[in-house]
Amino acid sequence: MKKYKLFIIALCCYLSVNAQKTIPNNIKGVWLTNVASEVLNSRKNIKEAVEVCKQSGINTIFVVTWNRSRTLYPSNVMNKEFGIPIMEKYQGRDPLKEVIEEAHTKGIKVYAWFEFGFSCSYKENGGIIIQKHPDWAAINKEGKLVSKNDFEWMNAFDPHVQDFMMSIITEVVKKYNIDGIQGDDRLPALPSEAGYDKYTVSQYKIEHHDSLPPLDNKDAKWLTWRANRLNKFMERIHYEVTTLKPSLIISMAPSIFPWSKQEYLQDWPTWVKNDWVDFICPQVYRYDFDKYKVLMNETMEQIPLAKRDKVFPGILLQVDDYNPSVTFLSQMIEQNRKLGVKGEVFFFYEGLKKNPDYFKGYAKMK
Repeated sequence: MKKYKLFIIALCCYLSVNAQKTIPNNIKGVWLTNVASEVLNSRKNIKEAVEVCKQSGINTIFVVTWNRSRTLYPSNVMNKEFGIPIMEKYQGRDPLKEVIEEAHTKGIKVYAWFEFGFSCSYKENGGIIIQKHPDWAAINKEGKLVSKNDFEWMNAFDPHVQDFMMSIITEVVKKYNIDGIQGDDRLPALPSEAGYDKYTVSQYKIEHHDSLPPLDNKDAKWLTWRANRLNKFMERIHYEVTTLKPSLIISMAPSIFPWSKQEYLQDWPTWVKNDWVDFICPQVYRYDFDKYKVLMNETMEQIPLAKRDKVFPGILLQVDDYNPSVTFLSQMIEQNRKLGVKGEVFFFYEGLKKNPDYFKGYAKMK
């Protein structure tokens, strides 16, 4: 009888938690950055950008919240740890709060996007984080700080680094009226060149009869062992965020698979399979429709049929001087609908303004 009562209590708690979460069945989203964009520089700019989003049919904004070892909101965690409560140019303001207020007025959802994830700096040799915590550095087989495409990295396997990252995420969850959170190709992620620091090596040796990790960082078993550690962190994100705020939606925007695992240890099909994410936005960034079509087909095949409604692919809308043609945009979106995909997320906001007439039509699309 006692076991039965405990089961009923546990079941009621489970149903209570899940009843409060409404998973979106269509996402028309856009990433809002502080790079190559002036939107976050003032409340006026934010208000104007939200109006552009509304007119363009955007129902979800993913706003950068963590970038280059700085928060884009006043952070007690960052102030206590590094004495820098917010990215310097935004002192005296709270861009995250402003975006939430303006977007919600227009009926647009807002997700806190932790863009930089476990990366700590860009061309800064680790920046303020590694200066204060050199033991937090991700280390390659040459014994040097991991740098990939000029991004430098913290050791995502280190418990102290994981606790730090969770403290940033949970601070936002507790403090703001956000609709969800999102990581990307840097959260949870780590270049596969990493894993040769003392801590990770010691953990590997414990589980492998005192053997050292392979020097080939693309060794299949070594890739999987490290990817599984990041899987555990994804599970932790899901557990802690859901415990704090059961209604909050958890999304990730990883690189395409299996490249994501080979290069950044992101085994995201496992995240989907285990319901650690409520929806996934793989970055299907291609400049040619035939390549986009093939990649989208492959991406959908990697996901169980019953969970394919969780997919809202990332589409490249602007980078440097590039913008896709209206024809190419239409082809990608039409292909998504043929596959049963009911939305997409555009990188990034500034591209919306390049084809206003097209996006007025997009606003009417199902």
